[in-house]
Amino acid sequence: MKKVFKNVSFVLLLLKMCIIFGQETVAQKRIVIDVGHGGKDSGAIGINGIQEKDVVLNIAQEILSLNEKSETPMDIYLTRYSDTLISLLDRTKLAKSLDADLFISLHCNHSDNQNARGIEVYVSNNESHYLDDSTWLAFQLQAALNKELGFESRGVKFGNFQVLRETADFCPSVLLEMGFLSNWDESKYYQKSKNLVITSRVLLECLMKNFTKYGNSRNRDN
Repeated sequence: MKKVFKNVSFVLLLLKMCIIFGQETVAQKRIVIDVGHGGKDSGAIGINGIQEKDVVLNIAQEILSLNEKSETPMDIYLTRYSDTLISLLDRTKLAKSLDADLFISLHCNHSDNQNARGIEVYVSNNESHYLDDSTWLAFQLQAALNKELGFESRGVKFGNFQVLRETADFCPSVLLEMGFLSNWDESKYYQKSKNLVITSRVLLECLMKNFTKYGNSRNRDN
């Protein structure tokens, strides 16, 4: 029953987004923020017990809140708005249904080495029309988090993650690993709500600053 309810909820969300999409009269670019894990999939467990699924959801929700309060809010949607597990396929399906111009997947890292630390940003290892845009944005996000938060940069890397693989030919897409929850300092950082707000602000400002630099140039005459 829970599985059925989850699927129904996702379908309703998808229909709602499609209705909004159909009613738009002004062409806009859209950002889909993929909130990693959720539900029974906790993702990484921090050295202090915090869970990746909660950290990324709190950051994504704060991005939405800050965006709504801005003078020129962007068109942002999340793949999940609560502690639910959405399949990887459904996440990319949502982005395609919304005709997204950018897909950014939020995660936190984990390592058996508790000294491992820093930011990693992944782009698809498959050649695509949007690879240059994805790589450029990945470097901007990494630089912003390094400059504003002091997180070490571990580089922009290529990966075969499903959410990247299935969006690479459709729009620029990146997967952001926002530090290691297995590292005491970084796990403790995300334990404080004020730091979640700061991280969200940095990410949103980076997207706003660079919004015209990337994204799909397709026209939307709906």
